[in-house]
Amino acid sequence: MGEVSLSAGATSSTRPARRGGEGRSVGLHRFAVATAVATLGLIFAGGLVTSTESGLSVPDWPLSYGKLMPSMVGGIRYEHGHRMVATTVGILTVVLAIWLSRSDRRRWVRSLGFLALSAVVLQGVLGGLTVLFLLPTPVSVAHACLAQTFFCLVVAIAVVTSPRWDAAPAGRSQAVTRLGALTASAVFLQLLVGAVMRHTKGGLAIPDFPLSLGRLVPPLDSFPVAIAFAHRAWALVVAGLVFATAAAAFRSRRPGLRRTALALGAIVLVQISLGAMTVLSRKAVAITTIHVATGALLLGTTVALGVASLSKRASSVRAAPTVRGKILAWK
Repeated sequence: MGEVSLSAGATSSTRPARRGGEGRSVGLHRFAVATAVATLGLIFAGGLVTSTESGLSVPDWPLSYGKLMPSMVGGIRYEHGHRMVATTVGILTVVLAIWLSRSDRRRWVRSLGFLALSAVVLQGVLGGLTVLFLLPTPVSVAHACLAQTFFCLVVAIAVVTSPRWDAAPAGRSQAVTRLGALTASAVFLQLLVGAVMRHTKGGLAIPDFPLSLGRLVPPLDSFPVAIAFAHRAWALVVAGLVFATAAAAFRSRRPGLRRTALALGAIVLVQISLGAMTVLSRKAVAITTIHVATGALLLGTTVALGVASLSKRASSVRAAPTVRGKILAWK
């Protein structure tokens, strides 16, 4: 997420508190942004576990070799490190949900907070089941997809808790909202296909690029080849939708949406390049893991654009995403 710079507004009767917009807390917004950044870090850590095939380096759960802190050697550093990051994100989510319930007047925003909390709890349970049942593909894929869903929830909370947010319908960019929702759905499907490919060891079923087994369309006579080719083909659909959404954002004449759209286009180009490099490098750990995290960043930025388009103050949104995890910066 990005840096936040907001002017001070009203203060409480007892203790000064920075406020903006309709009296919404700058601190709450910043905390939501921090939680989203931590979640992106968690997705990176999870991708690292899969890339290094360290998923069963710690065979028990919820403890690690019967301890809270085992020796961080070999694959244990990735698997237990992932658990430590997950615990941190869980604590942040609990705080975020409580903070929202106590300070945000909008019932639907409070509901988002508790939905995110429910998602992170279920995510922890799925993570445990993947270990206890020795990495079953359906559970592992569900674990990966729920992580993306949770990330989207936190990104949405970060957007709507901005002191500049205004939920009034006037000024909404309906074209951007609709295309953003369609694009986010397409990106999520792409991430689902990618998760299936990763967890069924199909990442190198097609070892060449840009051709597929020397052809435009390879023989789809095995599941690994079929899922790998589906991942490549759907990437073109995603790219087309991203650029269509970006074009709609430019037509909206909202500077904030335009900046976010530019970032979205840049991210999808980086993601396609990372996908090619993943194949050509024979799934190098660093490249493969960054590819996973950038996919989440693409999804989160798409969600942020769509949600921001609902605000009639969308022109005050300034996007500044990078592969290090920045998605939005709010003036």
